[in-house]
Amino acid sequence: MGSRISQSQSQRQSHWQSLSLARSLGHVLAGAALSMALVLSPQGAMARQSPDVLGVGTIPAQQLPNEARQTLDLIEAGGPFPYDKDGSRFGNYERILPQQPRGYYREYTVKNSKSRNRGAKRIVCGGDQRAANDCYYTEDHYNSFKRITK
Repeated sequence: MGSRISQSQSQRQSHWQSLSLARSLGHVLAGAALSMALVLSPQGAMARQSPDVLGVGTIPAQQLPNEARQTLDLIEAGGPFPYDKDGSRFGNYERILPQQPRGYYREYTVKNSKSRNRGAKRIVCGGDQRAANDCYYTEDHYNSFKRITK
């Protein structure tokens, strides 16, 4: 009878191990399915598309706030800029702007008379520093952009 009990216990132990393995495999497969769903979803695809597709709006240069128009004029003139950081490389880490080679984008501060520091408003331009052809305006420190049209 002793061999029957140990054989029965062995079968139960084997059964529980199989269930545990199946549960672990199920978790792995569920995680993989979720990852694929996120990558293939329309929202996931939007993160890799250009701002025009994403709905990054546009703003005519004439409709920019006065301080932003002044900053744009300084960019086209090549300076002088009021802040040391103006003209420094903008990394586009948020990946909201179209992907370009490193160093393509430069950022410039839009003066804010109400702020003690540089504030949140910026103009980010790409390409030739004086051309100001590929410029974007942000009022919320890179959370959203509007392409500046001329």
